[in-house]
Amino acid sequence: MERVIADSELVINGDGTIFHLHLKPEWVADTIVLVGDPDRVDMVASFFDRKEIDVRSREFHTITGWYGGKRITCVSHGIGPDNIEIVVTELDALKNVDFTSRMVKKSLTSLKMVRIGTSGGLQEICPVGTFVMSEASAGFDGMLNYYELPDGVVDRELQSELMRQLEWRDEWNKPYMVWADRGLVDEIGEGMVKGITITAPGFYGPQGRYVRIKPADMELNRKIMAFDYKGLKITNYEMESAALAGMARLLGHRAVTVCAIIAGRVAKNMNTEYKDSMRELVKIVLTRL
Repeated sequence: MERVIADSELVINGDGTIFHLHLKPEWVADTIVLVGDPDRVDMVASFFDRKEIDVRSREFHTITGWYGGKRITCVSHGIGPDNIEIVVTELDALKNVDFTSRMVKKSLTSLKMVRIGTSGGLQEICPVGTFVMSEASAGFDGMLNYYELPDGVVDRELQSELMRQLEWRDEWNKPYMVWADRGLVDEIGEGMVKGITITAPGFYGPQGRYVRIKPADMELNRKIMAFDYKGLKITNYEMESAALAGMARLLGHRAVTVCAIIAGRVAKNMNTEYKDSMRELVKIVLTRL
């Protein structure tokens, strides 16, 4: 018997929009650009030839429009893997669940999702100003572990090697390792630095920053920078890429994250005036989509 999704499992507002994003199915394109900052959605949409939809709800801001003959939706997700789980689940439901019958559609739509973010570089090859493509992502947040994971979603060999080289502690969330969509890496990542991106569950201690509370392992960043898996290095820290890659794989979508490096964790410098760099990266992504 086919499952009818309960009201409490998938919340649809009285106006027919989905709970958090406040979007209707017809308002969403099959190509999605994801950004963290709600105001950055306006910046992305400033490149559009025309706009159809502009909706704000909490930290979630959505604009759907057209660029170079392509229909594109830009959505802000806020900060962290928990928000990514909400956004990807609801975008998928908007495409693949019939809101009238509350059942999964027989014919499914695969979305193309590209997250454009900011990040901290962990290697000399990715100083401030570099564009980094997340070829694979290491989820330190543990979010994906709450889902049933079919074979092939998580790279178990890479996961084990990460835990061994980083001397992983039992009290930490078990990390998960997910590869980005290979086609999107090739399509968008030409000329960019590629490597493993860490998705951290926080900005300070989980990324080895020390303000007043000492991180549990003061040597963790040194181990991360030294990590090597068949020549593949960990290039950068951020807070969403692994959750996006993992949720996309589980739901049958294509996803990748590309970041502008604004913090050099090797040189210990920071660029807070990075808007021009982000505009350049956005233009590159929109053109290559």
